[in-house]
Amino acid sequence: MFCLENLLPTALGAVLIAMPALAVDIIAHRGTSSEAPENTVASARLAWQQHADAVELDVHLSKDGKLIVMHDDSLKRTAGAAKKIAETTLAEIAALEAGSWKDARWRGEKIPTLADLLATVPAGRRIFIEVKCGPEGLDELAAALQRSALKPAQTVIISFKYDVVKLAKERFPDREVCWIADFKRSASGDWQPSIARLIEQAKAAQLDGLDLGYRGPLDAATAKEIKGAGLKLYVWTVDAAEDVRRLRDLGVDGITTNRPGWLREQL
Repeated sequence: MFCLENLLPTALGAVLIAMPALAVDIIAHRGTSSEAPENTVASARLAWQQHADAVELDVHLSKDGKLIVMHDDSLKRTAGAAKKIAETTLAEIAALEAGSWKDARWRGEKIPTLADLLATVPAGRRIFIEVKCGPEGLDELAAALQRSALKPAQTVIISFKYDVVKLAKERFPDREVCWIADFKRSASGDWQPSIARLIEQAKAAQLDGLDLGYRGPLDAATAKEIKGAGLKLYVWTVDAAEDVRRLRDLGVDGITTNRPGWLREQL
């Protein structure tokens, strides 16, 4: 009589071992920003509760040299203050409220510093720090990371600015540093920047990976080219089920989403 157990751990075990893994990290974009006010402690904590593998956040430098967690360079959209972060002190920013714009239940939520968000990261999870300011923010980033209890493997430094990621990799050789890029059609119909150019520049700066907008030339061939160059491949910001499954099947290392709980259900 045929018995499935008779195949284990030999034939069936070998088949299972040979099957390719489709694991992909779920990265919460500004925390669970679909439900909670983006780039706040509440949004990060909700992402951890929803079993996100990582949280992505943005940082700007305040007038007095502190890294403030905020996407925009202005405090207007989420805190209602018509001021630039670079022209405002930490004390002034700490007095603002940044939750009620999302929903009344978040009233009282504050604008956090980078240190506030680093303190939320559980063991075994990671945080992606997008540097929105220039290289002048790297000294304070170094200080914040040194004060944090997080291991180097728990932090990933990312930026659209090539000079920032290049210098960040020099400053933090033991931490993962990735270059963010998005694609646009040129007049001739080609996608720019080219994948070859992104790989060339990333390798020249000894970066660890690319963090790419998911729309554009990203297909099986380009994903293979990036991974074949020894670079990690992350994509942003994905909130549709068909896109999630397509990207997972390409073998990307992580998918950034506004909906981490939902994304885990899809995968």
